[in-house]
Amino acid sequence: MSAKKETGEEQKQIEEIEKMPLLPLRGVVVFPNMVIPLMVGRPKSMAALEKAMVENRLIMLAAQKNEEIDEPEPEDIYNLGTISEIKQLIKLPDGSIKIIIEGLSRAEIDSIQDNEEFFEVEVSQIEEVEEKEDDMEALIRLVTDYFEDIVKSSKRIPSEVMMTISNIEDGGRLADILVTHLNLKVREQQSVLEKISPRERLEKLFNYLEREREIMTAERRIESRIKQQVEKTQKEYYLREQLKAIKEELDSEEEDDEELFEYRERIEQAMLPEEVREKVEKELDRLSNMPQMSAEAVVVRNYLDCILELPWQKEGKDRLDIGVAEKILDEDHYGLEDIKDRILEYLAVRQLSPDLKSPIICLVGAPGVGKTSLARSVARALEKKFLRISLGGVRDEAEIRGHRRTYVGSRPGRIINAMRNAGVKNPLFLLDEVDKMSTDFRGDPSSALLEVLDPEQNHEFSDHYLEMPFDLSKVMFITTANVEHTIPPALLDRMEVIHLPGYTMEEKVEIARRHLLPRQIKEHALSEERFSITDQALRTLIREHTREAGVRTLERKLATLMRKVARSIVEKKVKKAKIDAKDLTDYLGPPLYRREEERGKSRVGVATGMAYTETGGDLLDIEVAVVPGSGKLILTGKLGEVMKESAQAAMSYARSRQKQLSLPDDFHEKRDVHIHVPQGAVPKDGPSAGITIALALISALSENPVPGDVALSGELTLRGRILGVGGIKNKVLAAHRTGIKKIFLPKETEPQLEDIPDDIRKDLEITLVEHMDQVLQLLEKRD
Repeated sequence: MSAKKETGEEQKQIEEIEKMPLLPLRGVVVFPNMVIPLMVGRPKSMAALEKAMVENRLIMLAAQKNEEIDEPEPEDIYNLGTISEIKQLIKLPDGSIKIIIEGLSRAEIDSIQDNEEFFEVEVSQIEEVEEKEDDMEALIRLVTDYFEDIVKSSKRIPSEVMMTISNIEDGGRLADILVTHLNLKVREQQSVLEKISPRERLEKLFNYLEREREIMTAERRIESRIKQQVEKTQKEYYLREQLKAIKEELDSEEEDDEELFEYRERIEQAMLPEEVREKVEKELDRLSNMPQMSAEAVVVRNYLDCILELPWQKEGKDRLDIGVAEKILDEDHYGLEDIKDRILEYLAVRQLSPDLKSPIICLVGAPGVGKTSLARSVARALEKKFLRISLGGVRDEAEIRGHRRTYVGSRPGRIINAMRNAGVKNPLFLLDEVDKMSTDFRGDPSSALLEVLDPEQNHEFSDHYLEMPFDLSKVMFITTANVEHTIPPALLDRMEVIHLPGYTMEEKVEIARRHLLPRQIKEHALSEERFSITDQALRTLIREHTREAGVRTLERKLATLMRKVARSIVEKKVKKAKIDAKDLTDYLGPPLYRREEERGKSRVGVATGMAYTETGGDLLDIEVAVVPGSGKLILTGKLGEVMKESAQAAMSYARSRQKQLSLPDDFHEKRDVHIHVPQGAVPKDGPSAGITIALALISALSENPVPGDVALSGELTLRGRILGVGGIKNKVLAAHRTGIKKIFLPKETEPQLEDIPDDIRKDLEITLVEHMDQVLQLLEKRD
């Protein structure tokens, strides 16, 4: 084996070697005179390093033809490589090895022997060919100049490299150094390594340098053009323009924008009305001429997405089978016959007239009576898509009509957004808490709802964001409210109001059996074998632990029972629980409400009135105290204007009937009358307490007691006439819950008594009166 090296000692050392270990390299080519760190992790490679370190630190380095092969065979390794010396070897904690090696000379592999632990090779060192110096100096200078141009233009190559190569006169060594600084593939570096002649090596390198310089010149030209076009705009826009310039540089044909093509496909599939299609195509043309990342382009995209997602023509198929609908409504809710009849009537007419406009229904009732769940049940019965919008606290008109597109962050209103989610133009819309909208400087949302809920207008509902009419005439609207008087009259006039009164005791027991208990048993992972409750316990629970028109608190109390039973079962205190009335105190604590014992006692200056609130019916004690004074009328208890006027009317009635009622002659001059309604933090208003205030006032002045088991409701005139009031069913149910036995109601309310269940009417003595004298005479008979 022959060799040529810088010093005689090193040359002699390499010549004496017959065999040496081989280290296959992945993704790198090592050249002579090159010092480079390498990470070694393959077992065979680490074994080859250990063999070299034990002997003379010399090792043969050759690149793999395919760097993805983890266990290369001899045919996977290039035949020409570099004999190198290991300068430093460090074993790392993860088991791999880091080495620093220096390339010594080119060598060709004569034979490879796989001894299982590592590859061992016989090599022939390659001597460099001596070149004539007549044109080598010109070639070296040309290569150096080209490389210097690349260094100046590239940020990847450090400028210090020029100082290193400026003193190199050997052309072969110069080529070996420069090739390592170019961004060449392994096969291209290998082709330079295999050139034995320095001239051929420099010529090969010159070709690569020329190609690199042309690429960098094109990059500079593209970059200059882009900077002039976009003036250093945002990064993503810059990259897109750079891509566009590159395509132009390569003379590639422009293709239609994928996004615009997708929009055109969606327009064809959307079945848009003609005027809508024209508007959309106009917006699409605008989008095609905009920079893709501009703010205006984002607005147009959002607008197009909104338009194309709306169900302009798509309708769902309603189920019009009355029998199935009635069965579903009865399954989901007990009672509530009025609304069930209204839905079945609608289905019957729909079968006769398919083009019938959907009804707009307003369900008015106390919390917990099932308004929202009833709307869901109607949607299930009709197989309509169900959508719910809560209007409680809404005070901005834009929530309904949307924002105009001129505003930043503009968007459609809740109605249009919900239609996008529905996917069909005939869903069931639940507008919840329609009585709790408010008004401020941003507009009146209830006025915006007028167009939505008017069958004569909603076929062309105008949303500010859409800027074109949308048909809502196929939508079935159901609204809910706790009270009717807070709904604006114009809005109320557009809806069909159905009142949902509170439930009776028997209705609550039935609802608990059919719906509440099965649901809570399932949610608490119990079973009917592990948990049961008697009817008497349910009645006691309803009477003593809840006081509500609906069943929401009842369900919470049942959930509390379930949790305590579940804990007892887990702690293995019981295997199953049967709840009786006497067990309720152990599980729920002492009763929260008892039938007031004082209800049966007669009291002077105290009368019980019946009120209708957002939570259903309720009873109010009205107290009157007569004290020495100057004839003042004092009113307390957070009373509204109407209720204050009722008290003044009662006072005037008492004065006008002074002699007939045997009242003191000077009570209006020497005595102050104080009228108070307890629960002073709760606002109270309305005319229905008129006869109650008058009765308590006359009782206090005459010192004639009022029976405690009597409740009254009715508006009083100055002449003593008693006028009709509303909410009779809720008031009567509240009186029955609290142990009242006798009720006085205006004669005008007689038709409303038909809504009261027969079993409750049998429990109560209901007297219909037309004049206050009748009330006073009846009470005198009781005394």
